[in-house]
Amino acid sequence: MNLTYNADMFIDTFEHEFTWLNGFMRNVSRFADRNAAVDAISGQTWSYAELNREANKLANALKTKLVKSDIVFVQLYNSPQFLFSQIATQKIGAIFNPANFNLSPGETAEIINHNKPKAYIYDVEILDTAVTALEISTHKPEIVIAVNNSNKEISLPDGHIAYEDYTAQSGTENPPIDFNPHIYDEVIRLQTSGTTGTPKGVPLNNINEVMSAHDVIMHYPLNPTDVTMNMTPWFHRGGIHSGGPTPTLYAGASLVILRTFNPKVCLECVEKFGITYLTGVPSVLTLLATRQEKHPSDISTLKGITTMGSPLEKEACIRFQKVLTPNIFNGYGTTETFWNTFLRPYDLPEMSGTAGRSCTDDEVRIVNMYDNKKAEPDDIVPTDNKTAGEIIIKCPAKTTYCYVNNDKATSEKFYKGWMYTGDIGTWNDKQYVTIAGRKDDMIISKGENIYPARIEEVINRHPKVHECIVTGVPDSTRGESVVAYVIKADDTLTVAELIEYCSSSPNISKYQAPRYYRFVDELPQTATGKKQHFIIKKQAKLDLENGLLLRK
Repeated sequence: MNLTYNADMFIDTFEHEFTWLNGFMRNVSRFADRNAAVDAISGQTWSYAELNREANKLANALKTKLVKSDIVFVQLYNSPQFLFSQIATQKIGAIFNPANFNLSPGETAEIINHNKPKAYIYDVEILDTAVTALEISTHKPEIVIAVNNSNKEISLPDGHIAYEDYTAQSGTENPPIDFNPHIYDEVIRLQTSGTTGTPKGVPLNNINEVMSAHDVIMHYPLNPTDVTMNMTPWFHRGGIHSGGPTPTLYAGASLVILRTFNPKVCLECVEKFGITYLTGVPSVLTLLATRQEKHPSDISTLKGITTMGSPLEKEACIRFQKVLTPNIFNGYGTTETFWNTFLRPYDLPEMSGTAGRSCTDDEVRIVNMYDNKKAEPDDIVPTDNKTAGEIIIKCPAKTTYCYVNNDKATSEKFYKGWMYTGDIGTWNDKQYVTIAGRKDDMIISKGENIYPARIEEVINRHPKVHECIVTGVPDSTRGESVVAYVIKADDTLTVAELIEYCSSSPNISKYQAPRYYRFVDELPQTATGKKQHFIIKKQAKLDLENGLLLRK
C-alpha cells in the first residue's frame, strides 16, 4: 500500500479493537445499571453489569480447559444461559456454535463430529437427544453442561454437570485476555443444513458481528432506549441478529427473553416491558394479530415489527399495519449473509409480496441460470419483473464467503465476491426483488429450512419403500407442510407404518417428518433419472385441494 499518511496506529487499533465484545463492554461501563435483559416468564432482570458478571462466571470456568478458537457447541432455547454463553465465549477467544435444539440425535452427532467442540451446553428438555447424540458421535466433548430452566429435578447421566454447579465456584471478574483479538477471528459458527451429508458450518468473524449489529441499528433504527424481543429461536442468523442479542446488546438497548413463542405472552410482554421492536415470521404475526383483535393489549410502545423468512402478502401486511403497528419491516437473506434486501414502512403495503431492495451496504442482483456453469455477476436478467434468474448477493461486511472445512460447498456458493443463493427471482426497474422459488427445492415450515433429500434418504431405507420424493404444500399456520410421495416395494405398506418409522428415526426431527403421504406408481424424473421436485410440488398442491393426501 502506498498511503499518503502513517496508518500504523489506525490499522493496529482497528484490526484488534473493533470487536463486538468491546462494544458490549463499553455498554457495561456506561450503562452499568441499565436493564440489559429480562426473562419474559420469571420477570428476572439483568443490568449490563449483572449480565457481564454472569458471563464472566461461565468464561472463567471454561477458561480452565479452553483456549483460543476452541468450539463451544450450544443447543439452547432462548434463555439467559444462551446470552451468557454467547458473551463468555468471546471473552476467552472461543467460538460460539449455537444449533437447532429440534435436531435429531443423528444430526446433532454430525455437527459434533464435524466441529469437534471442546464443550457442549444443552437444555435438559432435549436430554434424550443429547445423550443419544453423544453415544453415537465419534468425537466426545471434554465438558458437557446441562441447563435446567424448569422447576423439575433432573437426574443427569455420568459426565454431565448442571450449569449452576459448573459455574458455582467461578469468579465474576473479567477474565484476563491472554490472546490478541483480531477482526478476522471467528467468533460465531452457525449451522445451515445441507441437502445431503454434513450440515455446513457458517463462520462469522468479529467484523461480521459488528457490521451485522450496525445494519440493524441503521435499518430499524435501534438506540439505547429501545426494548427488543425476537420471537424466533436465536440459533438462527435472523434470531441472533434481527433484534436479537447481537445488535441489542451492542446498541446498549434492552432484550426480552422469550423461550418459546406464545401470542398471549408476547403481547402481554409488549405492554409490561414497553417493547419497541418485535421480530417474527409472517405466520407468527398472523397469530399476534388474531390475538390482538380478540383480546387487545396496550401495544402503543411498539415502533415496529420486522418479519423475515417468507414474503409478506399485501392483505396480511395491511392487517398487521392496522392491528399491530403501521411500521412493518420485511427482510430477505440467508444464514451466510444475514438480511440483504429490505422493505421499510414507506414501501408497504404497495410493495408487499416483494423482498424489497438491497440493504444500504449490500448489493443484490438477479443473473441468468445455466445448466453447466455459474453466470458471471454482471450477466443479469432484464429488470422486467418477468424474467427469472438466480439471486446473488454481495455483502462483504456480513459474510466470510465460505463454509468451515467444506471447499466443495464454498466453491459452489461463493464466486467473485458474491453468494449464489440458489433462490430464483425476478426484479423490476427499481430493483425490487420478488422471490419465485428455490433451485434446491427447500421447504420452509415454521421458519425452519427443510431439505427433501435428507428425508427421502431416510424414507427410502424402509424395507417396504421402493422410492419416494418429498416436497412441500401450503399450510396456513406453518407456511408449508412436508408431504411424501411413495412407491411401495411391498403392497402391505401403510401410512401408519411410515408415520411410526419417521417419528422413531434418529435422523428426522419432528418438524421435518412428513405431515401427508400419497402412494403412487411412478415419480416424475428427467431422462437421466433426476427427480423433478418442481413437478411434484405443483401436483401436491392440487392433491391437497382435492383431498388426495393421506394423514393416517
